[in-house]
Amino acid sequence: MKEFYRRHLPHYQPQYATFFITFRLVNSLPRHIIEQLKDEYSTQKELRRLKRTNPKTNNVPDTFYKHYFAAFDEFLDKQKERNCWLKDKSVAQAVVNAIHYRDGKEYDLICYTVMPNHVHMVFTADRSGPSTCKSVTKILQPLKSYTAIKANDLLHRTGTFWQGESFDHVVKDEKELERITSYVLNNPVRAGLVKNAKEWKFSYCKYGW
Repeated sequence: MKEFYRRHLPHYQPQYATFFITFRLVNSLPRHIIEQLKDEYSTQKELRRLKRTNPKTNNVPDTFYKHYFAAFDEFLDKQKERNCWLKDKSVAQAVVNAIHYRDGKEYDLICYTVMPNHVHMVFTADRSGPSTCKSVTKILQPLKSYTAIKANDLLHRTGTFWQGESFDHVVKDEKELERITSYVLNNPVRAGLVKNAKEWKFSYCKYGW
């Protein structure tokens, strides 16, 4: 299985790792925001390169992708009207059902939150053996394809439903897993949708709240 590849973003997908995944609805961000994010990405990437070539700063913790993703996610949360099809409870539930259906088959599900225009998931890739372990890309493709068809049917629409590329990040250790899980479950609170994370109906955590 190919562990590293690049589209617009780099993707590092080792076998049996735990991943933090985000995928969003098509056209859920306006073009000028995407261009702004690309410019910021390029700028921060160059600063990251310079930092790593400087002996005085090459041991400083790298927060490049963390800051980039935080900005990306904040922009998504602010898009209250643009392609927020997951606000429809039947559509959100269809996505939830599809996520749970694959738990124990293709991944060990840890947590998720279905937001109005994007989905956060944390899972560990299947550990039953190298012959059955799939890359994150191959896990997400049928999940996104099935839910796109189901959602379009519920919404009486046609056309692309999900944005093509997803964000994936390898969770390094238990401390980071705890931080990311909290981040995922509290997304509805940050977005102003609920006051308490437990009030959001389209979230789940394997280890409770």
